[in-house]
Amino acid sequence: MRLDVDPSLDPADYAFVHRIRVRFAETDAMGIVHHANYLLYLEEARVAYLRALGRPYTEMREEGVDHAVLECFVQYRRPLAFDEEVDVHLVLARTTRATFQLAYLLTVAGEVRATAVTAHGAVNDRGRPVRLPSWLVALGPDRSD
Repeated sequence: MRLDVDPSLDPADYAFVHRIRVRFAETDAMGIVHHANYLLYLEEARVAYLRALGRPYTEMREEGVDHAVLECFVQYRRPLAFDEEVDVHLVLARTTRATFQLAYLLTVAGEVRATAVTAHGAVNDRGRPVRLPSWLVALGPDRSD
């Protein structure tokens, strides 16, 4: 798979937003959020998005479908700092029969701090590829097989 989504810098282009407050433990010796912690913010927003859709991640796993992260990309534009409230905007940007890509925009008080894309593959409990649930494919803006 190759990431092929270009995240928008306009919050209006995103279907969902989840707010996270930066904890002190997530900052590094320079007083800013360590780069690896951005991935945790993306994951928290993904799980909240599925819950908001009425399709909690735990329910999908019980149905035998998991979503392995295949690739991720983060462009750090401006650092995040302790106690800032970060809005993680998220949109389902691309789907195929077995994969999907999400685009993210991280903002603080409307200021762009980072963009990101994650690619996921639908797998069963043995890690074998399976088809995406039809409801998830239907949410995507397009289907590129």
